[in-house]
Amino acid sequence: MHRSDFCVTAMFRDPFLFGDTFLLRMLLLLVVASMALFEAARALGLLSPYPFPLLGPPSLASVAGGFVFGVGMVLAGGCVVGTLYKLGAGSLAAGVAFLGMLAGSALYAEGHAEWTAVTRATRLHDEALTVAQWLGVPPAMLILPLAGLGAALLYRWFRAGRMTRPSHALGHIQPWRAALILAGVGLFSWLLVGMPLGITTAYAKLGAQVESWFWPQHVAALAFFSAQPLAYQPPFVDQVVRGGPGPALDAVAAIQYPLIVGILLGALASALCLGEFRPRWRVPRRQLLSALLGGLLLGLGARMVPGCNIWHLWGGLPILALQSLLFLLGLVPGAWLGSRLLTRFVIRR
Repeated sequence: MHRSDFCVTAMFRDPFLFGDTFLLRMLLLLVVASMALFEAARALGLLSPYPFPLLGPPSLASVAGGFVFGVGMVLAGGCVVGTLYKLGAGSLAAGVAFLGMLAGSALYAEGHAEWTAVTRATRLHDEALTVAQWLGVPPAMLILPLAGLGAALLYRWFRAGRMTRPSHALGHIQPWRAALILAGVGLFSWLLVGMPLGITTAYAKLGAQVESWFWPQHVAALAFFSAQPLAYQPPFVDQVVRGGPGPALDAVAAIQYPLIVGILLGALASALCLGEFRPRWRVPRRQLLSALLGGLLLGLGARMVPGCNIWHLWGGLPILALQSLLFLLGLVPGAWLGSRLLTRFVIRR
């Protein structure tokens, strides 16, 4: 992601700011490649469980959560993963956004019971997690034709030269190559861990840990931090593992903490190898405030859905998860509003 500047925020922000859909085409490539890989692995019996845990039944509340997330990621200047690799490369604004995400995740816990009631009241289906389950058809019947159409469109763009951009930067990776690599990483995660990439529950855990240093009794009394929604049997493990957003070192911590550390170290190593690690401390105050507010909204929105853009767009969308489609439905107008706020109050074009 660092070498290609593969930024999910820019994918949704740039069409509104500049009329540029180049990176959005990279997202389509990532989704189409993941569709093909996930479906092939499912057909071979390699994906278990399918669909993966924590997707949850579809609820209109996810549209609202996606909207809040979309506003937040534009103001923050990066998504939950983009912020990490930019922080690893020395960005102070990304560090401020990261702190905002911890605060937003902890803030959500205060209204978790009320939001859960909204989620249940707006639930569209009690059992179906994917479009195929909702329609009662095999996943391949929907996924393969859609992947084929997407592949045909991408092929035309490749032929027309719309999938590459000239770059003379040392070590640069074309974003389309990064998209294919990330699709492979997503498959590897599902095969090894039992689910695609996910990261934001760890932000809630870190936020809860920081909060518990000051108000331990309050954290212990919050139902959100006591819940353990993750309960499944991963591949190569002979027992069920459990975890949740509380500060305990559980299965969520074992899965997601190493991912956070790996992204930070990967970006740091990339920046050091290229001689580009230069901590950027002199940042306009307006930008830092935007990063903090954006991070707060990112953390809050990720818990409202629940899940982030990586979880839903790279993991749920390729299997046509209903919750992920609803998240995307809210994410787009949220990114539009975030872009309007950015140009009105932050960069002031």
